Order: sequence, then structure tokens, then C-alpha cells
Amino acid sequence: MATSRIGLAPWFHNKVIDPLLQILRRGAEPKQLAFSTALGITMGVFPICGVTVFLCGMAIALLGSRCHAPSVMLANFIATPIELSLVVPFLRFGEILSGGPQFPLTADALKKVLTGQASWEVLLSVAHALLGWLVAAPFILATLYVILLPCFKLLVHKFSSIPSSPNKQPNSPSNVRLKATLGYKLTKV
Repeated sequence: MATSRIGLAPWFHNKVIDPLLQILRRGAEPKQLAFSTALGITMGVFPICGVTVFLCGMAIALLGSRCHAPSVMLANFIATPIELSLVVPFLRFGEILSGGPQFPLTADALKKVLTGQASWEVLLSVAHALLGWLVAAPFILATLYVILLPCFKLLVHKFSSIPSSPNKQPNSPSNVRLKATLGYKLTKV
């Protein structure tokens, strides 16, 4: 068995790089890609694990054509390890904002959680983490958009097979009519 097939690099290439290249080659607008990716990452760091795909699906349904669904879902997928690492910072940020007691992150607290003795404290800590995310989310979204926009402008320019135009879609109705008219005239001559 080849060593190149074992490890993180082939997995990352198949799950992240290849889908990203497919998205870029289809000719999406850089602003839409930057917004969609920022939205996917922002939703992807939601502090309750397992809910992010549902949140992204709702955002895609609500925003419709204003976001690029594959980019939102890819960014959500990429954000999963980040989500796990940000649960505690969102929890502590929410505790600071609410002025509530700190949830102890100790072995004894974990034992109480697992035995069901700390249900109220767990519920309160989840509420604090949600509050921390709700306050931080607009700033995360805006910061990521500002960072990602120039990156996507460069990437779309480099990898897109369809020319990007701010005024007209590649196959707008007027463009299709013009091509059909020219084709008709050329065949009659």
C-alpha cells in the first residue's frame, strides 16, 4: 500500500481542496463566495455540537440566492475543529457578559454532569455559551468577510473558467437571444 494514500493530506485534498476548486471553477462571484464562507464558518462555530448543519441549512433557505450553498456547507465542515476549540471561550465570554457564576471545568464537575446531578448548571452554561456566540457572531462574520474577499477575488480570477462580470450573467436572456439570432442568420446565409 502506498504511503501517499495514508494520512491527512489525501483526505484534506479530497474533502476540502477538490470541492473548493470545483466551486471556484464554476464562476461564482467573489463577494458571494466571501460572504458565504464567512457565514458558514460563523455558523460552524456555534457552541452546540451537531446543530451547525441545521443552522447552515436554515441560513441557506432564508438567504436563497444571496449565498452560495456549497460554500456555506464546505466552510461549516472546515469549521468543525474550530467549533470544538471555541466552546469554552464562548462559555467564559457569556459568563462575563451575564455576570453569572463560572461553570467549573474540573473532573468533579464532569462527574456531576455524567451522573445527572448538575443539570441546572449545564443548562446555564449552555445559555452562557450561546450568549457569547450571539454577541461574537456579527464580529466574526464581518472580520472573516473582510479577510476572505481579497482572497476570493484572487482565487476566482486564477481558477475560474467562466469570466466574471458585475453587469451581466454569462448566459443572460439578452445574450442567449443574441446568440440564437446570430445562429439563425448564419444558417440562412
